[in-house]
Amino acid sequence: MTATDRSIELIKAASLAAADKLAHDIIAYDVSDVLSITDAFLLASAPNDRQVKSIVDEIEERLNKDLGAKPVRREGDREARWVLLDYVDIVVHVQHSEERVFYALERLWKDCPELDLPEEAKATRGKAAEHAEATAAEQDGDLS
Repeated sequence: MTATDRSIELIKAASLAAADKLAHDIIAYDVSDVLSITDAFLLASAPNDRQVKSIVDEIEERLNKDLGAKPVRREGDREARWVLLDYVDIVVHVQHSEERVFYALERLWKDCPELDLPEEAKATRGKAAEHAEATAAEQDGDLS
């Protein structure tokens, strides 16, 4: 079984919305063969809680406006460290960069096929590492 056309449409739209709000390391997996509850997962991260919330809000707004999709469940909003949007066909995970490293969802789903994303979303790969390096360099400069 593979992800439906609707699921892929939702994943692509969500990935573009996340990229527009400067999400890091956007990736999507077709989990339809291993999970019966959803077709695909979208993972994205951001370096701070406020940006996590901004990304989630943009994804929700864009999917509703452009595709008429509303999440059946939204979890993790209060802390904004790991927010989950459940659209039944897809599940979107937007995590704080620290949570992304700690929980390593990519490791859990690495055996599932990766879904092709628009170039804007693919361009976000490696951004978390770049941000961490820049932040470390800034802090080193402050210590001198």
